[in-house]
Amino acid sequence: MSIQRRDLLAAGAVTALGGLPRARAQGTQTIRIGVITDMSGPYRDTTGPGSVVLTQQAVQDFLGGGRGFQVEVLQADHQNKPDVGANIARQWFDQGVDAVVDLPTSSVALAVNQIAREKNKVHLNSGAATSDLTGAQCSPNTVHWTYDTYMLAKSTGAAIVKTGGDSWFFITADYAFGHALERDTGNFVRAQGGRVLGNARYPFPATTDFSAFLLQAQASRAKVLGLANASTDTVNCIKGAREFGLHRSMKLAALLMGVVDVKSLGLESGQGLLLTESFYWDLNDRTRALTQRVRPKNQDRPPAMVPAGCYGATLHYLKSVADMGVAAAKASGVEAVNRMKAMPCDDDAFGQGTIRADGRKIHPGYLFEVKTPGESRNPWDLYKVVATTPGEEAFRPLAEGGCPLVRS
Repeated sequence: MSIQRRDLLAAGAVTALGGLPRARAQGTQTIRIGVITDMSGPYRDTTGPGSVVLTQQAVQDFLGGGRGFQVEVLQADHQNKPDVGANIARQWFDQGVDAVVDLPTSSVALAVNQIAREKNKVHLNSGAATSDLTGAQCSPNTVHWTYDTYMLAKSTGAAIVKTGGDSWFFITADYAFGHALERDTGNFVRAQGGRVLGNARYPFPATTDFSAFLLQAQASRAKVLGLANASTDTVNCIKGAREFGLHRSMKLAALLMGVVDVKSLGLESGQGLLLTESFYWDLNDRTRALTQRVRPKNQDRPPAMVPAGCYGATLHYLKSVADMGVAAAKASGVEAVNRMKAMPCDDDAFGQGTIRADGRKIHPGYLFEVKTPGESRNPWDLYKVVATTPGEEAFRPLAEGGCPLVRS
């Protein structure tokens, strides 16, 4: 477990782990939020330090007007291992942490989901994609904020089938996220008359050479190669596909890809790719204003989607704490989440939205096309909007998820 200590923020937030006296940890006028993320693995660039920075920014923005209580921000590396993530969460909750945020890697998120419910704490998930968090494994202690496999599959997968990409082969990360993304995309492909011709699942996070899987995809003669993975793995698959010439016979569908990945890939290789996100730094005046505040603290990078979700989820949680009172929020994670659901959401990353009974945060999804080098005006000018899916249509219908919290 990687644990780091940071300096006190001017707004009254601090990043610290371990060694804090129990009395202080349980103080009724201090809310403690722990960022559990990938600080050293394949998702580091798209979550990791950026998620910590955006969580801290939410605290700073919230406390800027004075709120009468303090907020501490902690960070830890879950190493993409469910047991590590669960142990961190359990230890933190026992020491007085009130909420955990981010949790990329679906298997880790599902493990922590159970711990948060057991301890009656708050689980603010931004980084995990599995739609099971608002389905069969939904919890009254959890809000799933940023995106999920259903949204990605509907926006990207359905759009490609409509353009003629009606036969698919998947290269899939062999854990909960990859399985869910392949499943949801395959369902949309078949629902529109398409076919899934096969898949290749690879060990995660132990795989760096995708040659054998790409050759299987090529042999399938499918029209579309669906990449049910993320971050470094997606970039390496796209680079490998171009080296093998797959792009000449197959359309490459990056089912979860973000600005950091596209920047790493480069516009020359990435131009024309279709992908879905719920946040982009250059989307409107509010996203640009948030980006201006964050870039100096974020290695001069604009926020990526998952860190932006940490910002929105943390800010709304803190507004709910202020509304219900610190003591009441600390006493019950369920009641804190109930208050979050009862209050309308509004922040500079996602604008206005709501949280459903199953814990699903509702906001629009955007289908982007990666620009050509000639279209880009600056190093981070990477996307153009192709389509917008309204929030009420972007995510799985409430009645179809199988969440026990939803009353028929």
